[in-house]
Amino acid sequence: MAEHNTFYKKVTYYDIVFDRDVSREVDFILGAYQRYAGRKAKSTLDIACGPAYHAREVARRGIPTIGLDLHPEMVQFAKDRAIYEGLNIAWLAADMRSFKLKSPVDIAYCVFDGIDALLTNQDLVKHFQTVAKNLTPKGIYIVDLTHPRDCSYWDYGHFAYKGKRDGVAVEIAWATNKPKFDVLTGIADVEIEIRVKENGKQTIIKDSAKERLLLPQEIQMLADLSSMMKVAGWYGDFNLEQPLDNSSASRRMIAVLQKTR
Repeated sequence: MAEHNTFYKKVTYYDIVFDRDVSREVDFILGAYQRYAGRKAKSTLDIACGPAYHAREVARRGIPTIGLDLHPEMVQFAKDRAIYEGLNIAWLAADMRSFKLKSPVDIAYCVFDGIDALLTNQDLVKHFQTVAKNLTPKGIYIVDLTHPRDCSYWDYGHFAYKGKRDGVAVEIAWATNKPKFDVLTGIADVEIEIRVKENGKQTIIKDSAKERLLLPQEIQMLADLSSMMKVAGWYGDFNLEQPLDNSSASRRMIAVLQKTR
């Protein structure tokens, strides 16, 4: 598994840039479970949770939830924020390919391209199997990725993010090396720059990692190969009325997988 480890350890900078209102996204996550399982969710798991924006929003709604991330720094940051907000969330620092919860959950979700760190088919199949083992019957797994229109074999795309808080300004330039995905493996070497202005000084932090490009038919095939999950639906946004298509309204590529056994 490959991640931008230097960046993800700079948790405060990450949070300055990416902290946002995710209530609409959580509406979709909970609504999808209602649609495919036919009942309201009683528990959730936020995979590669980072600062756990989604887990914290779920907890605000009174639903038991767990935040899982590979990086202990992220887990501790999220835990501290949850305590400050008076939220009761369970935490787990673990690899998304091999974890075991004390009790299965109704919904698991991995947003903002979290699974692109899984580089091989074997890793992805193992991941799907692990998630399925930790879901209740009819449980679902929601995977959110960049729309293929915006990131492809031919054009990785340009992505930039910025935020400011308490006098600290952070800008992130993604894919500064103009990467290309290998046509055989679907993997690209991606470099990023984190530019921080703090206390009158500017610091530039560089990081790199490998990322896997996934397309719908690959996700379908790998879910089938897991023998434990199937793709139940595709969406182009956090909106149950928006199918995955090539329209401008289709901004993301969201797969809803459902446990089959």
